[in-house]
Amino acid sequence: MRLVLGSASPRRLELLAQIGVVPDAVRPADIDETPGRRELPRPYCARMALEKARAVPAEAGEAVLAADTTVALGRRILGKPETAAQAAEFLHLLGGRRHSVITAIALRLDGRILQREVVTAVKMKRLSDCELNGYLDSGEWQGKAGGYGIQGRAGAFIPWISGSFTGVVGLPLAETAQLLQAAGIRCAA
Repeated sequence: MRLVLGSASPRRLELLAQIGVVPDAVRPADIDETPGRRELPRPYCARMALEKARAVPAEAGEAVLAADTTVALGRRILGKPETAAQAAEFLHLLGGRRHSVITAIALRLDGRILQREVVTAVKMKRLSDCELNGYLDSGEWQGKAGGYGIQGRAGAFIPWISGSFTGVVGLPLAETAQLLQAAGIRCAA
């Protein structure tokens, strides 16, 4: 069974490598990621992973692994900010509060879809103006749900998590390994 990663995320490639998995191909999905009206974060995230898995072309003998990571503040979805001002808004909203990071994974093979969702509670400290401006200037907020990546500079802003660290980064490894093994794809870990 050949594995196709349906994501352009370098973080997801790095995480797969941690469990000894190197995809045979990388084919990012191109889908509309706009949330539906009144769509809740967890169903939205699961839908995105499923749509990505279905959108990636695959041949016989290929399994497609896709994922989506969503930051949720209550019922509000905080996607990838389009501007530094929007990233600042997200980081202000998250400061001093707990929020959820949901990562959904979908594995498509031979007409079947295996799915999992992992929800991690995260607390971000209130950021000083200096911290906020320094982070915005770094550009690390770009392309990251909620405007931050825990694996980079923003890790200093996160005093507490309950759940999967790798899920917050973008691919929960324990659950991904289980799905891959169920599909007959071996992991070295």
